[in-house]
Amino acid sequence: MTTPPPQGNPFAQGQQQPHGQPPQGGFPQQAGQPGFPPPGAPVPPAQPQRKVSFKLIKNIVLVVIVVSVAIGGYIASRDDADQAAVGDCLKSASSSSDRMEIVDCSSSEAEGKVLKKVKGHFTSLTAETECRKVEGATGYYAETGDGEEFLLCFGDV
Repeated sequence: MTTPPPQGNPFAQGQQQPHGQPPQGGFPQQAGQPGFPPPGAPVPPAQPQRKVSFKLIKNIVLVVIVVSVAIGGYIASRDDADQAAVGDCLKSASSSSDRMEIVDCSSSEAEGKVLKKVKGHFTSLTAETECRKVEGATGYYAETGDGEEFLLCFGDV
């Protein structure tokens, strides 16, 4: 006994299957295609919309504020001395602080002008000895500890 071959081309476009018969060959019908879901089939419920709560918004705003304050504090606490180059003028950030700030050399706040910058670790003795070699040097500033270590030799403005 032999089976008769299927009638028509199952890959030809535009062929309609008779109602109630499964498609012969090809792919099963998927969501988004015309006729899906079949007429009379129950419609799946829509996804419920998620409401944004006041508590979520408040928490996000608080996190943004805390991060902003932390970044601002970090930036404000940084010492300008590590950015100083030869020729820049410096002043003490405050009378009780060992931090330095870069200022305009024509400013009345300028306390000293950078004559030499040397990278490396310096004790007060080696810093003083190193800056004595610089012509016109009247003082020094040594940055040690965390981060980049360096020495600034400065003279009068």
